[in-house]
Amino acid sequence: MGNRVYIHTFGCQMNESDSQRMLEALRRDGWADAEAPEDADLILVNTCAIREKAEQKLYSALGRYKRQKGGGGALLGVAGCVAQQEKERLLRRAPFVDFVLGPDNLAALPELVAEARRGVRAGARTDWMDSSEYLFPRADPEQSRGRVTAFVTAMKGCDNVCSFCVVPRTRGREQSRPYAEIVSEVDDLVRVGVREVTLIGQNVNSFSGGCDFPELLRRVSSVPGLARLRFTTSHPQDFGEGLVRCFAELGSLRRHLHLPFQSGSDGVLERMRRGYTAAEYEAKVARLRASSPDVALTSDVIVGFPGETEDDFEATLGLLERVRFDNLYSFVYSSRPHTAARLRERDWGLVPEPVKLARLERLQAIQRRVTRELHERAIGTEVEVLVEGPSKSDPARRCGHTSENWVVHFEGDAEPGSIVRVRVEEATTASLGGRLASLVEPPLVPAAAPRHLPLPVVA
Repeated sequence: MGNRVYIHTFGCQMNESDSQRMLEALRRDGWADAEAPEDADLILVNTCAIREKAEQKLYSALGRYKRQKGGGGALLGVAGCVAQQEKERLLRRAPFVDFVLGPDNLAALPELVAEARRGVRAGARTDWMDSSEYLFPRADPEQSRGRVTAFVTAMKGCDNVCSFCVVPRTRGREQSRPYAEIVSEVDDLVRVGVREVTLIGQNVNSFSGGCDFPELLRRVSSVPGLARLRFTTSHPQDFGEGLVRCFAELGSLRRHLHLPFQSGSDGVLERMRRGYTAAEYEAKVARLRASSPDVALTSDVIVGFPGETEDDFEATLGLLERVRFDNLYSFVYSSRPHTAARLRERDWGLVPEPVKLARLERLQAIQRRVTRELHERAIGTEVEVLVEGPSKSDPARRCGHTSENWVVHFEGDAEPGSIVRVRVEEATTASLGGRLASLVEPPLVPAAAPRHLPLPVVA
């Protein structure tokens, strides 16, 4: 039996980071990557539970992967937020799955795989780790050698308990990582050639691991050789003057902020338990833009939340026109188990599905227009791009991101990890296109070895 693993990841950056940590744990146990599920001896599906559609995608994927198990084929495991939410119910619904693994139990993966190979159906490992026992997953720097960008976990979980959100049940309470551990991990990643680090957490700007979040950004930005620093995702109620100053003062902090607003109606925001009004949200954006006019802003919005009237929706469209986001992640309301909104749907009143979909299309049409207008302003200018590798749409071109997090595809020879200037010649709602103008910085020369050994995935 071979040792090849294929990981299918759904959802957010936290899931992408968890998938990388699971892959690193398996590599240390003798496993190698499989390019396709058909080539794998182990298939892992790392799941998202934030919307019902994501959960449906899991079961659709499991149906496809079931075929790889026929005749003594691949093992099949499910990890992530749906695993945490459904536990043993998932095993009953999909009896061909060999094991289920919650986000706090990543270190158990090699053990579960070994048991499954012995024919033992280990069941669901979804217990929460006590905060005194939990160690945050730390990147193995050697596994990141040659990569241009990397995620570094700053905290996990969320204490806000928004009425629509399952995160407190699937990721647990907020726990922040000690700031010194974060800084040392970033230092290790830079030493093996990583140019850009993104600090991640469900509510990353509520960080409290020995300092506040603005101070963490200052400490990480001081790591020698770090070219770019990003973070996601932020909650508006924790976005204050300290972060505004960071955007103005820290050279490595990129000019992009993701700040979900969810609705432009105060009544809807109150039912969502968001903790701010639309006017308070816009005031925070105004303070940021007064200090750093070039910061690009992206956001999340939910359309058709229970009780949303046409006036509520028009308030959302008005906020959209006034703020002019660079991009928007927009979804119709999805009823999720164990949430306050689901319990109150009948009281508040469900918005009919055709109305939700029609509203979503109106909102997305506005955002497509705004994004196109903002991108078209770049035509004829030069933008600074961190080169990440060949373009997926055209391997003859190179691809990377600007400081504002815009995707750029361009003609010209540039090594991954280099920072270049690109002359913009075209723009769509999805990306910019152009030609290499000049080299700003070559790639980092990686050190022979990192300073620190990786921590185990969890205690």
